Amino acid sequence: MFSRQLALLLESGTDIVASLEILQAQITNRTLRRVIGEIAADIRGGSSLSFALSKHPHIFSPIYSRAMSAGERGGNLEVVLRQMANYIERGATTEKRVKNALTYPIITVIVAVIVIILLITFVLPTFTSMYTALNVELPLATRMLIGLTDWFEIYGLYLILAIVVAVVLAFIYIKTPTGKYLWDKTSLRLPVLGRITLLTELARICRTTSLLFRVGLPLPEIMSMAIHGTTNKAMAEALTGVQHDLIRGEGLSKPMSKWPQFLPLMVQMTGVGEETGNLDDTLSTVAESYELEADDKISVAIGLIQPILTIGIGVIIAFIAIALVSAMYSIYGQLG
Repeated sequence: MFSRQLALLLESGTDIVASLEILQAQITNRTLRRVIGEIAADIRGGSSLSFALSKHPHIFSPIYSRAMSAGERGGNLEVVLRQMANYIERGATTEKRVKNALTYPIITVIVAVIVIILLITFVLPTFTSMYTALNVELPLATRMLIGLTDWFEIYGLYLILAIVVAVVLAFIYIKTPTGKYLWDKTSLRLPVLGRITLLTELARICRTTSLLFRVGLPLPEIMSMAIHGTTNKAMAEALTGVQHDLIRGEGLSKPMSKWPQFLPLMVQMTGVGEETGNLDDTLSTVAESYELEADDKISVAIGLIQPILTIGIGVIIAFIAIALVSAMYSIYGQLG
C-alpha cells in the first residue's frame, strides 16, 4: 500500500520528500512511520531514495532498494513502485494461501494428540485399575490397552523427553550450514510437499527476475538478487552456478538446464525470452503457471490429509472404545 500511494503522489507532481511526509502522517504502524521519517530526513540531507531505503533492510529488501535505484536512473520511479507493489502483493498472497491451507490439518493433529494423551494419562488408568481389581480374564484388545497404558505410565515421561531432545538436536543441526543445506535439499525432494516447495521457490525466482529485468538491471546482478532472495541453500547453490556460467557468456537458459532444480518449462521459456527479448514477460508467465500448479498441489494434499487424519483418529478412538466395551461385556458375562 505504501508503494502504491507513493507512486500516486509522485505521478501527481508532489516531490519525494513531501510525498514521504504525507504518507508518514497516515501510517498507523509506529515502526514504519519512524523509518519513513528517517528516510525523508536522509533524502533532505542529499541521499537518494534507494540509498535511504537500503539502510532499512528489515523493511525494504535489497530487491526493493535495487529496483528503486533502477527507477531513479530510468526516470520512471512511479512505474517501478507499482511493479514492486504487485510483486510484494503476489508473494504475500501465495504465502497466505499456503498458511491457510495448512492451518486445519495442524490444529487437527495437535487436538488429536492432546486428547489421546489425556485418555492414556487420566481416563484409562481408572478403568485398568478397576479391571485388574476384579481379577477376571480380559479380551485381547483390553489387555493390549492395559499394557500400553502401563508402559506409558512408566516410560511416558522418558519418551516425551527423548522426543524433545531429538527435536532440539535436529533444530540445532539444521541451523548449521551443512544441516541447513541437507534439509533444504531434502525439502525439494519430498513426495508431495517437495513439489510444492520447488514450485513456490521457482515462482518466486521467476517473479524476481521478471521484475528486475523489467526495471533495467543486468542479468548478473539480477542473479545476485535472486540468490540473496531465496532462503533455500540448495536453490541458492543452483542459482550461483547459473550466475557463474552466465558471466562466462553461456546465457541464462543453457546454465539452467544443467541443474535439476530448474524444471523444463522454466528452462524452455527462459530460452524463448532470451531469443525474443521478452524475458520479463515469459518469466512472469512461468511464475503464474507455477503458482497455479502449486495451488492445485496444495489443494490435493489438503484433500488427502483431512480424510487420512480423520481415519487415523477414528481408528484410535474405535480401538479404545472396543477395548473398554468388550471388557465390560466380558466382566458381566463372567460375573453372571
